Amino acid sequence: MSSSTGERSHKCNLCHKAFARNSNLERHIITHSGEKPYECNLCHRAFALKADMERHSRTHTGVRPYNCSLCPRAFARKEGLECHARTHRRDNPGDKPYQCNLCQKAFGRKEHLQRHSRGHTGERPFKCNLCHKAFALKTNLERHTRSHTGEKPFKCNLCNRAFAWKGNLEYHTTTHTGERPYQCYLCHRAFALKGDLKCHISTHTGEKPYKCNICHKKFALVSGLESHSTSHTREKPYKCNLCYKAFALKHNLERHTKRHTGASETSAI
Repeated sequence: MSSSTGERSHKCNLCHKAFARNSNLERHIITHSGEKPYECNLCHRAFALKADMERHSRTHTGVRPYNCSLCPRAFARKEGLECHARTHRRDNPGDKPYQCNLCQKAFGRKEHLQRHSRGHTGERPFKCNLCHKAFALKTNLERHTRSHTGEKPFKCNLCNRAFAWKGNLEYHTTTHTGERPYQCYLCHRAFALKGDLKCHISTHTGEKPYKCNICHKKFALVSGLESHSTSHTREKPYKCNLCYKAFALKHNLERHTKRHTGASETSAI
């Protein structure tokens, strides 16, 4: 079978991307058509793929069907469990078979290497249909699109507060639970958000693999590079939904929003 040999004989006529299975090609073609036949029953958000709709539904229900066999943690997505499992096998280099040719950083999944590589090349293949801003990551485009639509699909199960970004919901949830599930394997300090853990680990390693193509300044995280890039372009992608004032950096928008809501500087946005 072509799927077992790695042959990719099923080719898209629109972009010439090839797939090992015809079913994968059919799913891919939907991304060109813009068709989104699968709708969430709770918030009516629509998806091109049934699997994406099912994953989204778990943000409402809180269901985490994928359990780690070595510790009590559970995950909404199979991929999350697979990534987590590697933290138990950290000393095995075979768990990160995909290596960057430019900085030799290794990854457990091919798509993580592809995302990382865009930090070196500056490639931004995901473009907004409304303002034509481009992004290196599909998830960043999805988050950006909500700044146009005002959509807040992530709802807290405890107080029903809604958020535009999943990370904001996760941070908000810790105000109820106090949970800090992301632990540094070097000093065992714990964090509420995965992104905060990544920032923290760079203070141990000093690693800064993301370089600005204009001034060559280096950053530990791709989000840092993207924020820095606006200082060259003068772009202000973060817009207030209440007064439409625009900001170059997300945290400046968050500070500004507190002036409208009256929230304290320590409260979650």
